[in-house]
Amino acid sequence: MTEWITVETADGPMRVYTARPDAPTDRAVIVLQEAFGVNDHIQDITRRFAARGFLALAPDLFHRTGIATLGYDQHAQAMPLIGAIGADAITTDIGAVLDHLAAEGVPADRTAVVGFCFGGRAAFTAATTIPGLAATVVFYGPGIAAGPHAVLDRAEAIDAPMLLHVGADDPTIPTDQVKAIDAALQNAGTDHEQHVYDDAGHAFACDARPHMYRPGPADTAWTRTHAFLDRHLPATAAEGR
Repeated sequence: MTEWITVETADGPMRVYTARPDAPTDRAVIVLQEAFGVNDHIQDITRRFAARGFLALAPDLFHRTGIATLGYDQHAQAMPLIGAIGADAITTDIGAVLDHLAAEGVPADRTAVVGFCFGGRAAFTAATTIPGLAATVVFYGPGIAAGPHAVLDRAEAIDAPMLLHVGADDPTIPTDQVKAIDAALQNAGTDHEQHVYDDAGHAFACDARPHMYRPGPADTAWTRTHAFLDRHLPATAAEGR
């Protein structure tokens, strides 16, 4: 079952696309959007997680501007929108979703955050500001190690295991930043895996963008993601009741 719900935040109401699995569950995934909003692709990913037994929620991080989604050809319009969303706003929004989940009986330590593109940066940011998450997955998140909202200096605050996917040909996450992220997480003692995929650029797992999608690396990244979440967020006896 899918529906749009509204969650109250300190900055006003926020729409959240929600996909529920067939059977009751006590584990959740928060899906964080690309730079283009909670569009058809992000909704599809949310449904895919629900099909795997997770309560999946995709908050509309553009709720402060009133812009719902942008087309993939509107990159120039998207940049200032995501540039305006810093660590405090991300923490506010994800915190509100976590409060909603807690009211449904799903605690933070049974919730993972998975983000794509801008949402990858947002997922990393959430891991540095919100304690007790079950896991974090970052798909090609630029702006983590450099830029106005870089949060790599907060890596020591991360207490959840983290999985990162990066395309070797992604110009938004150059090699020096990949190495800096790896070094910071290692120095912080974070339980993490970072995988760099050959013959893959930015958004290589986005099957809604055929010119960027790379099926081989995408399949490998998703296989690793599912295994990672199953390991750190396993199903319990509560499922299926």
